[in-house]
Amino acid sequence: YTTMRTDVLIHKNKNLVEGLQHLNKLHNLSRLILFVVDDNESVIGSVTDGDIRRSIIAEQNLLKTLGEIANPDFKRLYQKDTYQSFEKYRKSDIKILPILNQEGKMVDLIDLEYTKAQLPLEAVIMAGGRGKRLSPLTDTVPKPMLRLGDKPIIEHNIDRLISFGIKKIYISVKYLGEQIVNYLCDGNQKGITIEYVWEDEPLGTAGALALINNLSTEHILLMNSDLFTNVNFESLYLKLVNERADMAVASTEYKVDIPYAVFETQEGRVTNFKEKPSFIYHSNAGIYILKRSLIAKIEKGKYCDITDVMERLVTEGGKLVYDPIIGYWIDIGKTVDYEHAQEFIKHLQD
Repeated sequence: YTTMRTDVLIHKNKNLVEGLQHLNKLHNLSRLILFVVDDNESVIGSVTDGDIRRSIIAEQNLLKTLGEIANPDFKRLYQKDTYQSFEKYRKSDIKILPILNQEGKMVDLIDLEYTKAQLPLEAVIMAGGRGKRLSPLTDTVPKPMLRLGDKPIIEHNIDRLISFGIKKIYISVKYLGEQIVNYLCDGNQKGITIEYVWEDEPLGTAGALALINNLSTEHILLMNSDLFTNVNFESLYLKLVNERADMAVASTEYKVDIPYAVFETQEGRVTNFKEKPSFIYHSNAGIYILKRSLIAKIEKGKYCDITDVMERLVTEGGKLVYDPIIGYWIDIGKTVDYEHAQEFIKHLQD
Protein backbone atom coordinates (compact mmCIF):
# COMPACT_ATOMS: atom_id res chain seq x y z
CA TYR A 1 0.00 0.00 0.00
CA THR A 2 0.91 3.64 -0.10
CA THR A 3 2.99 4.04 3.02
CA MET A 4 6.24 5.59 4.11
CA ARG A 5 9.04 3.03 4.25
CA THR A 6 12.43 4.15 5.49
CA ASP A 7 13.83 0.62 5.08
CA VAL A 8 14.35 1.22 1.35
CA LEU A 9 16.75 4.12 1.98
CA ILE A 10 20.51 3.59 2.19
CA HIS A 11 23.45 6.01 2.40
CA LYS A 12 25.64 6.53 -0.67
CA ASN A 13 28.83 5.51 1.21
CA LYS A 14 27.59 1.99 1.97
CA ASN A 15 29.42 -0.66 -0.08
CA LEU A 16 28.00 -3.33 -2.37
CA VAL A 17 28.03 -6.07 0.27
CA GLU A 18 26.11 -3.83 2.67
CA GLY A 19 23.70 -3.08 -0.14
CA LEU A 20 23.03 -6.77 -0.74
CA GLN A 21 22.55 -7.33 2.98
CA HIS A 22 20.08 -4.44 3.10
CA LEU A 23 18.14 -5.76 0.09
CA ASN A 24 17.93 -9.17 1.72
CA LYS A 25 16.04 -7.68 4.67
CA LEU A 26 13.30 -6.08 2.57
CA HIS A 27 9.86 -7.68 2.57
CA ASN A 28 6.37 -6.97 1.22
CA LEU A 29 7.73 -5.21 -1.87
CA SER A 30 6.89 -6.30 -5.41
CA ARG A 31 10.42 -5.43 -6.58
CA LEU A 32 13.65 -5.31 -4.59
CA ILE A 33 15.09 -1.82 -4.86
CA LEU A 34 16.99 0.66 -2.69
CA PHE A 35 17.06 4.43 -2.93
CA VAL A 36 20.47 5.95 -2.29
CA VAL A 37 20.59 9.14 -0.23
CA ASP A 38 23.28 11.77 0.39
CA ASP A 39 24.28 13.42 3.67
CA ASN A 40 21.15 15.61 3.50
CA GLU A 41 18.92 12.53 3.08
CA SER A 42 18.03 13.59 -0.47
CA VAL A 43 17.57 10.70 -2.91
CA ILE A 44 20.30 10.74 -5.56
CA GLY A 45 19.62 7.42 -7.30
CA SER A 46 18.27 3.89 -7.18
CA VAL A 47 20.03 0.53 -6.89
CA THR A 48 18.61 -2.94 -7.57
CA ASP A 49 20.12 -6.33 -6.84
CA GLY A 50 20.78 -6.59 -10.59
CA ASP A 51 22.80 -3.35 -10.53
CA ILE A 52 24.95 -4.71 -7.71
CA ARG A 53 25.49 -8.08 -9.39
CA ARG A 54 26.50 -6.49 -12.69
CA SER A 55 29.01 -4.24 -10.90
CA ILE A 56 30.53 -7.19 -9.03
CA ILE A 57 30.84 -9.27 -12.21
CA ALA A 58 32.39 -6.37 -14.15
CA GLU A 59 34.89 -5.14 -11.53
CA GLN A 60 34.92 -7.75 -8.73
CA ASN A 61 35.13 -4.91 -6.20
CA LEU A 62 32.85 -5.60 -3.24
CA LEU A 63 33.91 -2.40 -1.49
CA LYS A 64 32.69 -0.11 -4.23
CA THR A 65 30.10 2.34 -2.87
CA LEU A 66 26.44 2.37 -3.80
CA GLY A 67 26.74 6.05 -4.67
CA GLU A 68 29.09 5.10 -7.49
CA ILE A 69 26.65 2.69 -9.16
CA ALA A 70 23.34 4.39 -8.33
CA ASN A 71 21.05 5.19 -11.26
CA PRO A 72 20.35 8.96 -11.18
CA ASP A 73 17.58 8.64 -13.78
CA PHE A 74 15.26 6.62 -11.53
CA LYS A 75 11.48 7.09 -11.91
CA ARG A 76 9.99 9.36 -9.29
CA LEU A 77 6.99 11.56 -8.50
CA TYR A 78 6.91 14.83 -6.60
CA GLN A 79 4.57 15.45 -3.71
CA LYS A 80 1.26 17.12 -4.58
CA ASP A 81 -2.36 16.95 -3.51
CA THR A 82 -3.90 16.48 -6.94
CA TYR A 83 -4.87 13.35 -8.84
CA GLN A 84 -2.01 11.21 -10.09
CA SER A 85 -2.45 8.40 -12.58
CA PHE A 86 0.05 5.54 -12.63
CA GLU A 87 -1.00 4.00 -15.93
CA LYS A 88 2.09 5.08 -17.92
CA TYR A 89 4.37 3.62 -15.25
CA ARG A 90 2.54 0.29 -15.32
CA LYS A 91 2.92 0.15 -19.09
CA SER A 92 6.68 0.64 -18.62
CA ASP A 93 6.73 -2.18 -16.02
CA ILE A 94 7.68 0.24 -13.24
CA LYS A 95 6.77 -1.31 -9.88
CA ILE A 96 8.10 1.06 -7.21
CA LEU A 97 7.70 4.85 -7.23
CA PRO A 98 9.20 7.09 -4.55
CA ILE A 99 7.38 10.35 -3.79
CA LEU A 100 9.86 13.17 -3.19
CA ASN A 101 9.40 16.64 -1.72
CA GLN A 102 10.99 19.72 -3.28
CA GLU A 103 14.24 19.03 -1.39
CA GLY A 104 14.45 15.60 -2.97
CA LYS A 105 13.72 13.76 0.29
CA MET A 106 11.44 10.75 0.11
CA VAL A 107 8.11 11.36 1.82
CA ASP A 108 6.20 8.34 0.49
CA LEU A 109 6.64 5.11 -1.41
CA ILE A 110 4.16 3.61 -3.84
CA ASP A 111 4.17 -0.05 -4.78
CA LEU A 112 2.14 -0.29 -7.99
CA GLU A 113 1.43 -3.93 -7.29
CA TYR A 114 -0.94 -2.74 -4.56
CA THR A 115 -1.65 0.94 -5.30
CA LYS A 116 -3.88 1.63 -8.29
CA ALA A 117 -4.03 5.46 -8.21
CA GLN A 118 -3.50 8.51 -6.02
CA LEU A 119 -6.94 10.08 -5.61
CA PRO A 120 -7.24 13.49 -3.88
CA LEU A 121 -10.16 12.34 -1.75
CA GLU A 122 -11.16 11.87 1.83
CA ALA A 123 -13.65 9.05 2.40
CA VAL A 124 -16.62 8.56 4.68
CA ILE A 125 -17.91 5.05 5.44
CA MET A 126 -21.43 4.66 6.82
CA ALA A 127 -21.29 1.92 9.48
CA GLY A 128 -23.95 2.83 12.02
CA GLY A 129 -26.87 0.65 10.93
CA ARG A 130 -28.48 -2.09 13.02
CA GLY A 131 -28.54 -4.76 10.30
CA LYS A 132 -31.81 -6.30 11.52
CA ARG A 133 -32.26 -8.43 8.40
CA LEU A 134 -29.04 -10.27 9.30
CA SER A 135 -30.23 -11.15 12.80
CA PRO A 136 -29.25 -13.22 14.77
CA LEU A 137 -25.77 -12.74 13.27
CA THR A 138 -25.89 -9.03 14.12
CA ASP A 139 -27.36 -9.39 17.61
CA THR A 140 -23.89 -9.18 19.16
CA VAL A 141 -21.71 -8.09 16.21
CA PRO A 142 -22.25 -4.99 14.05
CA LYS A 143 -22.86 -5.84 10.39
CA PRO A 144 -19.61 -4.20 9.13
CA MET A 145 -17.62 -6.50 11.46
CA LEU A 146 -19.03 -9.76 10.03
CA ARG A 147 -16.10 -11.64 8.57
CA LEU A 148 -15.52 -12.41 4.92
CA GLY A 149 -12.54 -14.69 4.53
CA ASP A 150 -9.79 -13.53 6.87
CA LYS A 151 -11.15 -10.08 7.79
CA PRO A 152 -14.35 -8.09 8.43
CA ILE A 153 -16.43 -6.62 5.60
CA ILE A 154 -15.47 -3.05 6.53
CA GLU A 155 -11.75 -3.87 6.40
CA HIS A 156 -12.10 -5.13 2.82
CA ASN A 157 -13.54 -1.71 1.93
CA ILE A 158 -10.85 0.20 3.81
CA ASP A 159 -8.09 -1.77 2.09
CA ARG A 160 -9.73 -1.05 -1.27
CA LEU A 161 -9.80 2.69 -0.48
CA ILE A 162 -6.14 2.58 0.56
CA SER A 163 -5.21 0.93 -2.74
CA PHE A 164 -6.46 4.08 -4.49
CA GLY A 165 -4.27 6.34 -2.38
CA ILE A 166 -6.95 7.47 0.10
CA LYS A 167 -5.36 8.08 3.48
CA LYS A 168 -8.02 9.88 5.54
CA ILE A 169 -11.20 7.96 6.35
CA TYR A 170 -14.13 8.92 8.55
CA ILE A 171 -16.39 6.15 9.83
CA SER A 172 -19.93 6.90 11.00
CA VAL A 173 -20.80 4.54 13.87
CA LYS A 174 -23.73 3.90 16.19
CA TYR A 175 -24.92 0.30 16.82
CA LEU A 176 -22.14 -1.62 18.62
CA GLY A 177 -19.73 0.97 17.23
CA GLU A 178 -17.18 0.30 19.97
CA GLN A 179 -16.30 -3.00 18.30
CA ILE A 180 -15.45 -1.18 15.06
CA VAL A 181 -13.37 1.44 16.92
CA ASN A 182 -11.52 -1.18 18.97
CA TYR A 183 -10.67 -3.22 15.87
CA LEU A 184 -9.57 -0.46 13.48
CA CYS A 185 -8.31 2.05 16.07
CA ASP A 186 -6.84 5.21 14.49
CA GLY A 187 -5.72 3.48 11.28
CA ASN A 188 -2.04 3.93 12.06
CA GLN A 189 -1.33 0.21 11.57
CA LYS A 190 -2.44 0.63 7.95
CA GLY A 191 -0.55 3.88 7.39
CA ILE A 192 -3.73 5.98 7.29
CA THR A 193 -5.83 8.17 9.60
CA ILE A 194 -9.27 7.03 10.78
CA GLU A 195 -11.67 9.28 12.70
CA TYR A 196 -15.09 8.28 14.02
CA VAL A 197 -18.39 10.12 13.87
CA TRP A 198 -20.88 8.99 16.50
CA GLU A 199 -24.56 9.29 15.63
CA ASP A 200 -26.73 9.90 18.72
CA GLU A 201 -29.78 9.25 16.55
CA PRO A 202 -29.95 7.53 13.15
CA LEU A 203 -29.23 10.23 10.58
CA GLY A 204 -29.61 8.33 7.31
CA THR A 205 -26.98 7.66 4.67
CA ALA A 206 -26.00 11.34 4.37
CA GLY A 207 -26.88 12.94 7.70
CA ALA A 208 -23.57 12.04 9.32
CA LEU A 209 -21.69 14.01 6.64
CA ALA A 210 -22.94 17.24 8.24
CA LEU A 211 -21.34 16.26 11.57
CA ILE A 212 -17.82 16.28 10.10
CA ASN A 213 -16.32 19.76 10.45
CA ASN A 214 -12.83 19.30 9.03
CA LEU A 215 -13.31 17.73 5.60
CA SER A 216 -10.52 19.22 3.51
CA THR A 217 -10.63 17.77 -0.03
CA GLU A 218 -12.74 19.35 -2.77
CA HIS A 219 -14.55 16.07 -3.36
CA ILE A 220 -15.63 13.47 -0.78
CA LEU A 221 -16.12 9.74 -1.34
CA LEU A 222 -19.08 8.27 0.55
CA MET A 223 -19.88 4.58 0.70
CA ASN A 224 -21.90 2.04 2.63
CA SER A 225 -19.92 -0.30 4.85
CA ASP A 226 -21.82 -3.48 3.97
CA LEU A 227 -20.64 -3.77 0.36
CA PHE A 228 -18.26 -6.37 -0.99
CA THR A 229 -16.96 -5.09 -4.30
CA ASN A 230 -13.92 -4.47 -6.47
CA VAL A 231 -15.32 -1.12 -7.63
CA ASN A 232 -12.85 1.10 -9.50
CA PHE A 233 -12.80 4.34 -7.49
CA GLU A 234 -10.48 5.93 -10.07
CA SER A 235 -13.03 5.36 -12.85
CA LEU A 236 -15.78 6.93 -10.70
CA TYR A 237 -13.59 9.93 -9.86
CA LEU A 238 -12.58 10.51 -13.49
CA LYS A 239 -16.23 10.28 -14.56
CA LEU A 240 -17.05 13.06 -12.08
CA VAL A 241 -14.13 15.30 -13.09
CA ASN A 242 -14.27 14.75 -16.84
CA GLU A 243 -18.02 15.34 -16.95
CA ARG A 244 -17.63 18.38 -14.67
CA ALA A 245 -20.38 16.95 -12.51
CA ASP A 246 -21.43 17.83 -8.98
CA MET A 247 -21.82 14.21 -7.97
CA ALA A 248 -21.11 10.74 -9.35
CA VAL A 249 -22.72 7.51 -8.21
CA ALA A 250 -21.46 4.01 -8.90
CA SER A 251 -24.14 1.86 -10.49
CA THR A 252 -24.82 -1.81 -10.86
CA GLU A 253 -26.88 -3.39 -13.61
CA TYR A 254 -30.27 -4.82 -12.69
CA LYS A 255 -31.78 -7.10 -15.30
CA VAL A 256 -35.51 -7.77 -15.55
CA ASP A 257 -36.65 -10.72 -17.67
CA ILE A 258 -40.28 -10.61 -18.83
CA PRO A 259 -41.53 -14.22 -19.27
CA TYR A 260 -44.24 -13.21 -21.76
CA ALA A 261 -44.57 -11.39 -25.06
CA VAL A 262 -44.84 -7.62 -24.53
CA PHE A 263 -47.13 -5.57 -26.78
CA GLU A 264 -46.31 -2.21 -28.24
CA THR A 265 -49.62 -0.40 -28.66
CA GLN A 266 -51.01 2.75 -30.20
CA GLU A 267 -54.61 3.92 -29.83
CA GLY A 268 -55.77 0.50 -28.65
CA ARG A 269 -54.08 -1.45 -31.44
CA VAL A 270 -51.08 -3.74 -31.17
CA THR A 271 -48.41 -2.35 -33.48
CA ASN A 272 -45.64 -4.75 -32.57
CA PHE A 273 -44.67 -7.23 -29.91
CA LYS A 274 -41.46 -8.58 -28.42
CA GLU A 275 -41.23 -12.15 -27.24
CA LYS A 276 -39.90 -12.48 -23.64
CA PRO A 277 -37.82 -9.30 -23.65
CA SER A 278 -35.18 -8.35 -21.09
CA PHE A 279 -34.66 -4.87 -19.72
CA ILE A 280 -31.48 -3.63 -18.06
CA TYR A 281 -31.60 -0.79 -15.52
CA HIS A 282 -28.76 1.00 -13.74
CA SER A 283 -29.36 1.00 -9.99
CA ASN A 284 -27.67 2.75 -7.08
CA ALA A 285 -24.65 0.76 -5.81
CA GLY A 286 -24.17 2.75 -2.58
CA ILE A 287 -20.88 4.46 -3.55
CA TYR A 288 -20.71 8.19 -4.28
CA ILE A 289 -18.24 11.00 -4.91
CA LEU A 290 -19.67 14.47 -4.37
CA LYS A 291 -18.52 18.04 -4.14
CA ARG A 292 -17.86 19.10 -0.57
CA SER A 293 -20.04 22.16 -1.16
CA LEU A 294 -23.12 19.88 -1.36
CA ILE A 295 -22.55 18.78 2.23
CA ALA A 296 -23.02 22.35 3.46
CA LYS A 297 -26.67 22.09 2.34
CA ILE A 298 -27.35 19.15 4.68
CA GLU A 299 -28.97 20.35 7.91
CA LYS A 300 -26.86 19.38 10.92
CA GLY A 301 -28.42 16.80 13.22
CA LYS A 302 -31.33 16.10 10.84
CA TYR A 303 -32.11 12.81 9.14
CA CYS A 304 -31.02 12.85 5.49
CA ASP A 305 -30.51 10.08 2.98
CA ILE A 306 -28.04 10.45 0.13
CA THR A 307 -30.98 9.98 -2.25
CA ASP A 308 -32.43 13.22 -0.81
CA VAL A 309 -29.18 14.99 -1.73
CA MET A 310 -29.30 13.48 -5.22
CA GLU A 311 -32.95 14.48 -5.73
CA ARG A 312 -32.30 18.05 -4.61
CA LEU A 313 -29.25 18.27 -6.86
CA VAL A 314 -31.23 17.20 -9.92
CA THR A 315 -34.17 19.47 -9.01
CA GLU A 316 -31.84 22.47 -8.71
CA GLY A 317 -30.29 21.77 -12.10
CA GLY A 318 -27.03 20.27 -10.87
CA LYS A 319 -25.20 17.51 -12.72
CA LEU A 320 -25.45 13.94 -11.44
CA VAL A 321 -23.64 11.20 -13.38
CA TYR A 322 -23.23 7.45 -12.93
CA ASP A 323 -20.42 5.01 -13.58
CA PRO A 324 -21.17 1.27 -13.95
CA ILE A 325 -19.17 -1.12 -11.80
CA ILE A 326 -17.22 -3.50 -14.02
CA GLY A 327 -16.53 -6.35 -11.66
CA TYR A 328 -18.29 -7.81 -8.65
CA TRP A 329 -20.67 -6.11 -6.23
CA ILE A 330 -22.57 -7.74 -3.39
CA ASP A 331 -24.83 -5.75 -1.07
CA ILE A 332 -24.79 -7.72 2.18
CA GLY A 333 -28.25 -6.84 3.44
CA LYS A 334 -29.73 -10.27 4.10
CA THR A 335 -28.43 -13.64 5.30
CA VAL A 336 -28.56 -15.06 1.77
CA ASP A 337 -26.35 -12.15 0.57
CA TYR A 338 -23.81 -12.83 3.32
CA GLU A 339 -23.73 -16.53 2.45
CA HIS A 340 -23.26 -15.63 -1.22
CA ALA A 341 -20.34 -13.32 -0.37
CA GLN A 342 -18.74 -15.98 1.86
CA GLU A 343 -18.89 -18.49 -0.98
CA PHE A 344 -17.75 -15.96 -3.57
CA ILE A 345 -14.61 -14.91 -1.66
CA LYS A 346 -13.46 -18.56 -1.47
CA HIS A 347 -13.12 -18.53 -5.26
CA LEU A 348 -11.27 -15.19 -5.20
CA GLN A 349 -8.71 -16.58 -2.78
CA ASP A 350 -8.11 -19.84 -4.68
